[in-house]
Amino acid sequence: MKEKTIDYILRSTWMAVQKMYNEEAGRKGSTMATGFALVSIDPEEGTPSTALGPKMGMEATSLSRTLKKMEEQGLIVRKPNPNDGRGVLIHLTPFGVEMREFSKSVVFSFDEAVKENISEEEIRIFKKVAGQMMELISDKKIYKNQELGIRN
Repeated sequence: MKEKTIDYILRSTWMAVQKMYNEEAGRKGSTMATGFALVSIDPEEGTPSTALGPKMGMEATSLSRTLKKMEEQGLIVRKPNPNDGRGVLIHLTPFGVEMREFSKSVVFSFDEAVKENISEEEIRIFKKVAGQMMELISDKKIYKNQELGIRN
């Protein structure tokens, strides 16, 4: 069998994590995207809607759909930003705070399970390698001067 590419390993692992999170969120009638949004919203001050997309790495249209659904479910409310008349702050409702705690517990449970089964050294190396890959991507060092050899 051929060696699996780094891309394949990253995608298949992330897909397994997504599936696991969606299954856990589904037990509470939620989704991974909703849980991710909940943990990204400041429970005390609220979070500007414009800051959520970049914080979550989510496109504006997907985020808008997620926020609309969260509002319909009674997880969040939108309030005018007192510091910026044009902006909106996303605040958690009491139900949103409750679901945020559930979402955090799911993430922390996964984190703990990984730490119990993988050595600190291996996790340190994993984080180092992931950070280096992020640098290669953000510094545009992968495809910057390469021709991909694709023909029309």
